[in-house]
Order: sequence, then C-alpha cells, then structure tokens
Amino acid sequence: MADLKSKFLKVYSVLKEELLQDPAFEFADNDRKWVEGMLDYNVPGGKLNRGLSVLDSYKLLIEGRELTDDEVFLSSALGWCIEWLQAYFLVLDDIMDGSHTRRGQPCWFRIPKVGLIAANDGVLLRNHIHRILKKHFRGKPYYVDLLDLFNEVEFQTASGQMIDLITTLEGEKDLSKYTLSLHRRIVQYKTAYYSFYLPVACALLMLGENLDNHVDVKEILVEMGTYFQVQDDYLDCFGDPKTIGKIGTDIEDFKCSWLVVKALELCNEDQKKLLHENYGKADPTNVAEVKALYNNLNLQGVFEDYESKSHDKLMAAIEAHPSKSVQAVLKSFLSKIYKRQK
Repeated sequence: MADLKSKFLKVYSVLKEELLQDPAFEFADNDRKWVEGMLDYNVPGGKLNRGLSVLDSYKLLIEGRELTDDEVFLSSALGWCIEWLQAYFLVLDDIMDGSHTRRGQPCWFRIPKVGLIAANDGVLLRNHIHRILKKHFRGKPYYVDLLDLFNEVEFQTASGQMIDLITTLEGEKDLSKYTLSLHRRIVQYKTAYYSFYLPVACALLMLGENLDNHVDVKEILVEMGTYFQVQDDYLDCFGDPKTIGKIGTDIEDFKCSWLVVKALELCNEDQKKLLHENYGKADPTNVAEVKALYNNLNLQGVFEDYESKSHDKLMAAIEAHPSKSVQAVLKSFLSKIYKRQK
C-alpha cells in the first residue's frame, strides 16, 4: 500500500501541473501562483482515504494481477477527482459553518489574504474535476457514465448539505424535529454517496461494469457511510481535537447530530428541558451542560453498542454478496473505518 500511495501522490503533481497549463485560460504568473498555493493547501492535506480507495478497489476487483502503469495513473486520476470534490465541498462548507480549523490548520477562508475569495476558489476546484476528466477519459467508452456519476453525486451531496443547513436555521431552532430518520437523510446525501459509493463506482466503471447491475453494492456502501458519519458525530464531541485535527462544534452549531438524536430518545422530561435550554448555544457553559448530560445518559456506551451492531450487520450483508472480489473491496472499506479514532 505504501508503494501505491507514493504513486498516487505523484499523480497529484502531474494533474496540478496540467491544470496550471490549461490551454483554455491564459495564465499570468500571479494567477498560477495563487491556484497552486490554493491547491496545495486544500487538496492533498487529508487522509486521502477516498482517493486511494479508487486505486485500492480497482486492484481488488481485478483479483491479483499487477496493475499496468496506465491503470495506476487512471485510477489515481479518478481518486484525485474525488479529493478535488472533497476539497471543493470543504472549502465552501467551512465558510457556511464559520469553522476555524480543518485538518489541523486554519480553514482556507480564515487565511487573511484569502477571505471570501475562497468562495470562487471552491468553484474553481469544482471545475478542475471536469478538466481532469476531459483530458484523461474523453476517449473512454465509460466517459459519459463518469460525468453522469460525478454530476449525480455532487447533486446528492449539495442537497444533503441543504437539508443540514436549513435544519439549523437561526430563529427556527426546534429540537423536536431532530429524529433518526432526518439524521439518516442528511448523512446519506451529504456524506455517504461521495465518500463511500463514488470511489467504488469509479473503479467499477473503469472495469467496464454497468452501475445499474450493482445497486446492492451501493446500498451496502451507503449503509457504511451512515455508520461512518455516526462515528464522526461521536468524535466531534468525544474525540481528541489533536487526533481528529479540528475542534468539534456540533453542539454550538445546533447540528442534527446522532448524539443529540439519541439523547432526545433516552432522556426524561427534565433532561429534555435542559437540552432545549443549552443546545445550539456558543457559550462554553451551555456546551459543558450538554456534554455532562451526554455523559449521564452514557452515550459513549450507547455508541459502542451501535458500533458493534453496525459492524455485524454490515459484515453479514457483505458476506451474502456473490462476488468474492466485491466482498474484498467492501471488507477493505469496513476495516479502515471500524473503531477509528479520527
């Protein structure tokens, strides 16, 4: 895997260089310098799990043989398209949420010279994806399917972000609408499709597969994405900021987090009143009250129970799949996220 990761990182440099020489725009040195700095700050800085998963999945799907240099490059290029998509979402997401840190450094828009230029940078990041796809995949029989896939997943993710944002509107803060079904809708659209389904769908398209024949795989991956986001919600409150690279603000931001939904299910009337009074307020005293309530309700134990049951359910669904290579891909995904700390 270490060898594949170094090959993957080399492809970033190639794609970046191509984008900085894109003939559709006449770059001046200053423009080039800005775009390069913006890309280096926002695209390769994360864990790269989504991007590497395309390469990883493709390798497992072809069962055993070595990848050709062309296959490594193309699957890496698709992986980087997902990392570009992630960067585009995060740059804009951080502006919308008023976040301060991302991946252990200030959010891009918090850099003094950047500010709201970051909004246009997000638009640029989104456009880069289609420049990469056009340059490297235009002649492939699955090119149109790739475009359709990226467009559909982007639409699903933006729609998930919309539900998330309108649920937390100022002046309409109403905890009673926070249910597991609302949480699931937000998570499914905002996270699961682009983080879990998209990398595997890219690998399947490269193999010449029709995605309509793999609805069962999509369902398992969306389920996995839901579990992943529940972990994220848990880590936002109980994780170590040094490990996760950001300071969680779900309580202050009145987020429809799995923890608050579970708390509402489990608490008595007095506790519910306390939650209504303190949730969604930025004052550290209010946040501490909510965290104390979470501890009283033993939400850490409730989460551990959920984690183990989700793992067993997912493993049963994976092992019921007829293809051993597809099973290997799905098990690889699950092993990366089970009991993660960041």
